[in-house]
Amino acid sequence: MVTTFKIFFIKRFTVFIVTKSENNASYYKMKQDTDQDLIDKTLQGHSHAFGVLVERYQNFVFTIILRMVKQREAAEEIAQDSFVKAYEKLATFEGRSKFSSWLYSIAYRKALDYIKQQRRKVAHTDIEQLSDVAMDGVENGLQQLIAKEKKELIQQCIMQLSETNAALLTFYYFEDLSVREISEITELSEDNIKIRMFRGRKELYSLLAPHIKNTDVHHGKAI
Repeated sequence: MVTTFKIFFIKRFTVFIVTKSENNASYYKMKQDTDQDLIDKTLQGHSHAFGVLVERYQNFVFTIILRMVKQREAAEEIAQDSFVKAYEKLATFEGRSKFSSWLYSIAYRKALDYIKQQRRKVAHTDIEQLSDVAMDGVENGLQQLIAKEKKELIQQCIMQLSETNAALLTFYYFEDLSVREISEITELSEDNIKIRMFRGRKELYSLLAPHIKNTDVHHGKAI
């Protein structure tokens, strides 16, 4: 699934890479460059350097957008638009945050714009009755599932969450971003993010509970 998107995406952005650079030693050397090196080279006119950035981040950009808009075809288009905007605005990147955070912010806002245009109505699970003790259990259970390489199951459940909660939990669990970094990307306050993530974990509980076996919620521990 990812491969199809990846090939299509790189062809749109950097035909040179696909058609001429497969035996280009300089291209493969660039793959070892830092993001800032690639940004500098792009701004100097080496557009294929941006292709390396595309290849480096396209999978996660696509994933975070798909988690929000829930439609693969739309996610592909939004991801491409996100990289187009990043390319066009690259000179404005000041390096005060990581390039990946700056890029994810663009993708996040593009996805929100699409959602607003579609005026999608998201059904929220009735989750207020879940206890904090049960939440301790699902947090441990979630880590247990990740450790057991059940990420596909978690990803399927996250796809059922509201758009913002899906994005926040994806940033936190799959990109290992801190709350502060997520705040920089989304422009939500850290307190707001913590509240939304708390609700997101509760939503996950209702979806993951049938798959978390032998969970001792009394002690807040998944065995």
